[in-house]
Amino acid sequence: MTTDTNTNTLSYWLNWRFFLCAVFLSTAMVVASLLIWKYEGFKRPKSGSRDDSQDSAGSLYEDELWRPCLKGIHPAWLLAYRMLAFAVLFGLILGDAVVVGGRIFLFYTQWTFTLVTLYFGLATSFSIYGCYNSGSSAERTSLDAERGTYVPPTLGGENPDMANTAKSLNSPEDLHERKAAGVGGYAFQIIFQTSAGAVVLTDIVFWFILYPYLLSRGRGLSFFVVTMHSVNAVCLLGETILNDLRYPLFRIGYFVLWTGTFVIFQWILHAFVSMPWPYPFLDLSPPSAPLWYAGVGLMNVPCFGVFALVIKIKQSLLPKLFP
Repeated sequence: MTTDTNTNTLSYWLNWRFFLCAVFLSTAMVVASLLIWKYEGFKRPKSGSRDDSQDSAGSLYEDELWRPCLKGIHPAWLLAYRMLAFAVLFGLILGDAVVVGGRIFLFYTQWTFTLVTLYFGLATSFSIYGCYNSGSSAERTSLDAERGTYVPPTLGGENPDMANTAKSLNSPEDLHERKAAGVGGYAFQIIFQTSAGAVVLTDIVFWFILYPYLLSRGRGLSFFVVTMHSVNAVCLLGETILNDLRYPLFRIGYFVLWTGTFVIFQWILHAFVSMPWPYPFLDLSPPSAPLWYAGVGLMNVPCFGVFALVIKIKQSLLPKLFP
């Protein structure tokens, strides 16, 4: 896409430009790993807890995986949205692969689009589980409540055990116990946050850097190019507004590792095969290469923060709009 320089020669890699880029990338990935190691550890809340005000930043409850942001919205609506988004995204990435070919997966855009599609596939599964589980729980709660409204008398008067049982069955605390999420739930949340940052980075880089570059060369945009850089963001934005997932800021580390993994993959590929770079700023031959790497790398921070801001605004407005 960008350069005719041979990338599989030693002179291309053994220079100060690659050294600076490698130092920047390795430093970012080490800091990201330390951030995850310090704050992650899957700090799970205690199952049965009813108060999440004291939970750590990395805590996650199982019902947060499928519960909408408002109690008035039935989980089935979130399920329907997730199913529709998954169908649309899967259709687009499949169509792109069929029309253009497998080489689309050399691009960060398709990596991210695939990750978002995977997220909505998992989200649909969790919502199906949540709808079934919440329905079963509601039936059990109703049955238990009915059974607890009548305690037969005994010859010796009130049976303490029976009274305690009836009290337990009608206890509000028992009806609102929350189960901590498992490892799969945490992986799901991590994919959500990584996708959020990557989608913003992908679309900003394309529309503000790559699109003017392509326009200057007289290249048009195909249907799939436009949809790959718009539909995923729209779907994820709607999901963010509807769901009740938390957004711990320390998980920017996963986003940095995701981006860094793509860059390392491209380095290894181009070290063995001389081929054009998928993005012009990845080319290591110009003297400005370290600046491009640093600039695009630093964009990870505000890009990850966009969805954090969206969630902050949502949490601020919902209590006012729906008291």
